[in-house]
Amino acid sequence: MAKHITQSVKDTIIKQMKEGAKVSELSEAHGVSANTIYGWTRASADNSGSSALEVSRLKREIHDLKLLVGALSLEKSRGEKNASGPRSHAKR
Repeated sequence: MAKHITQSVKDTIIKQMKEGAKVSELSEAHGVSANTIYGWTRASADNSGSSALEVSRLKREIHDLKLLVGALSLEKSRGEKNASGPRSHAKR
């Protein structure tokens, strides 16, 4: 027999997904199958047509891209410093 999940627990799980939590982690933590959670997200699509799962995925992607841009910026900055080489002091 399937266990009943209250609406407040469903809302909590969907909120955590929107904040970036992974479905697999939520599934394990709350004892609910991942397929059930995916079903809730499809049913709770917002006015833009985006599900909580899609919003969560996009937030994680944005975070990952920000990390990548930061790493590339740092690498570029270090490369520019190294390209200028050691500076010699002018004679007085």
